Amino acid sequence: MFDRDGESAEATAAKIEASGGTAIGMTVDVTDRAQVDAGVEETRSRLDRATVLVNNAGLQGFDPFLSIDAETWNRVLAVNLTGTFNCCQAVVPDMIDAGWGRVVNISSSSAQGGQPLMTHYVAAKAGVIGFTKALALELGPKGITVNTIPPGFIDTPMLRASEREGFLGKGVEYNAARTPVRRIGRPEDIAAACAFLVRDEASYITGQVIGVNGGRNT
Repeated sequence: MFDRDGESAEATAAKIEASGGTAIGMTVDVTDRAQVDAGVEETRSRLDRATVLVNNAGLQGFDPFLSIDAETWNRVLAVNLTGTFNCCQAVVPDMIDAGWGRVVNISSSSAQGGQPLMTHYVAAKAGVIGFTKALALELGPKGITVNTIPPGFIDTPMLRASEREGFLGKGVEYNAARTPVRRIGRPEDIAAACAFLVRDEASYITGQVIGVNGGRNT
């Protein structure tokens, strides 16, 4: 497990170990290709070659379009889009060697419908969707599937921070009440979709945009 916050990565890995799984946590910034390559090499040496990859690093921002400077634009794209590229390019060779692989890229429902004050974030996440479709066509003959999940309204620390800063209008509960399934999404909802997409049974699903949004986007 890679995370820029190494302590968080190690804590999550410990929970996986406690539940009977095998995991390691490492400090990796996905925008730094050298760190990504080193992390993949360490994973290979300590565990095995990676044949399942879930790219879920994310950085959002709420900025009026004309106030977005080049540094902010580049940083948002680096985390959300280039980080996905870096991790895929570092891991896919092992999948090709194995003749089997699963990639799930976490995009955003904002990329499907747009979002004011988020042109940088929406552009990056829309790029993830296009990247997924193209990579799926290239890797399908090699036994590797590539899909993307654009989460909807999911109860995460990032969403709650947006609420505190006043970027969610009338707030989380107001929006949840107007979601067709009448609740906010949970991280577990996204995890369940990922768990299916990486199974053997999902081998005929690739290049797809699998919305997990409670019906907010159809």
